[in-house]
Amino acid sequence: MEHGSYTDLSKSTFSLMDEDHTFANSVRFTLNQDPRVTFCGYSIPHPSENRVNVRVQTTACEVLKDGCQDLMLMCQHVRSTFEKAVNDFKTSKTGDHMDIV
Repeated sequence: MEHGSYTDLSKSTFSLMDEDHTFANSVRFTLNQDPRVTFCGYSIPHPSENRVNVRVQTTACEVLKDGCQDLMLMCQHVRSTFEKAVNDFKTSKTGDHMDIV
């Protein structure tokens, strides 16, 4: 859900349900790398609520969507790099009689 002003589209707060510090901090980091973003931060209203509020001030309207897509690409790269390293390790150790599950 977006909470923003219809008169000033450069500032918005997004309430994201079923999210926590892991996602919010990653999105905050990614958005702050974007030169169109002047400010991005997040808060969790209450520890028992499974919700985060992400505040974005920007010169463009699509930065949250772009930031989430960038974060998804970063996660895919990390995953493929990790899987390649695991496969390389398994193939290099096959002659050493190691059981790797």
